[in-house]
This record gives sequence, C-alpha cells and structure tokens, in this order.
Amino acid sequence: MATGSKRGAAALGSDDGVRPNGAPARGDVAEAVVTAAGRGDHAAFAAIVEHYDDRLRALAFHVLGDADDLDDAMQEAYAKAYRGLASFRGSSALGTWLHRITYTTCLNEIRSRRRRPAPSDPEILRPVEAGADPAGVVGGADAFERLLAALSLEQRAAVVLVDTQGYSYSEAAAILGIPPGTVASRLSTAHERLRMALDSEDLRDPSAGEPELMT
Repeated sequence: MATGSKRGAAALGSDDGVRPNGAPARGDVAEAVVTAAGRGDHAAFAAIVEHYDDRLRALAFHVLGDADDLDDAMQEAYAKAYRGLASFRGSSALGTWLHRITYTTCLNEIRSRRRRPAPSDPEILRPVEAGADPAGVVGGADAFERLLAALSLEQRAAVVLVDTQGYSYSEAAAILGIPPGTVASRLSTAHERLRMALDSEDLRDPSAGEPELMT
C-alpha cells in the first residue's frame, strides 16, 4: 500500500495553527480525500497516512514501550483503518478515530506480547516526542522522557494525547475509551508523579529554571 502521494497530500485541510495550550493545531483532511480513501483510492489513503503518521507513531511508541513492536503495530493499525474507512461516517473527527484504532491495536499487541516468552534482553522504554522518529532517539532519551517512561501505560497515553498533541479531555476520552473525568484523574496523577520525581532527583538543567507542567 503506497504511503506518499503528493496528489492526495495537496487536498489535505490546513494544519498550521496553534492551540491555546501551545500544542500544534491538528486539523483534519478534506472530506473528499476521506471519501476517496473509503472507496479504495490508495493515493488518498497515503495522504491520510502522511498527515497523521508522526502523531500516531508517537502514541504507539509511548504505549508499547518497545521500538521493535512499533512497525508491526502501525502496519496492523493502518490495515484496520484502510478496511474501516468505507464505513467511516464522521461521528468523530478522523484523527480521533485513527488514534483510537492505533491505541486499541497497541493494547492488543501488549496482550499478545504477554502470552509470548519474554525476550532475554528486552528493550528499555524510551519514549519520544510527538513527531519524532523513535528509531533515532531510542538510545538517547532525555531526563523528562525517562520520567515519563516510569508512568503507567494509561497515564503515558493521557499525557501524550492531552499535553503533547493538544487533544481535549473529551477527545482523549473517546480515543482511550474512558470517561473524560478519568482522563482528568490520570493526568492529575501523572503530573503529580512527575513533579515528585523532579523534586527528588537532580535531573534539571540549572540554567533552565523551573520546569512547566500542564495543569
């Protein structure tokens, strides 16, 4: 399946704004592109993949905690999305729908992994920022990323979606399949644990001042 069409990319909606919390505005693809992809147009689907791939991979990597599983999980997620676009009716934003597919695919991968024998030398979780290439940073995560890795899977997902990618609590709730209040609770717990870790470990750059956390 092709993943890099300039023709399809030209029809994408705008995604160049900034959200109030400083996260990049996500935007959505044009309805005509979604319709064409639902009819089996590979170029249109490639444009959708190009538009969302960085954000979806960032979420998947943080959830999986293993770069070795990332490509397989994304391949499966995109296959599900390609098959499902024909019945996509827009009850949620396309980005929300794709993030939900990616998240549930990663959870299935984790369940499958738990049924497999453990590797002799498992990879250490090294999260990445949204839009970054996991393969390029697996060996050099910074202090905050190591702190983020210590959170639970559910907390990491909430932090990535809301703090990094700018989703609202309601949007993140739709992706994670939980009530908005649970998203808020997970974020509150995650932020508190990050603050405690920063207070207890000498991980900050003295010249950088106090770190800012989303509230």
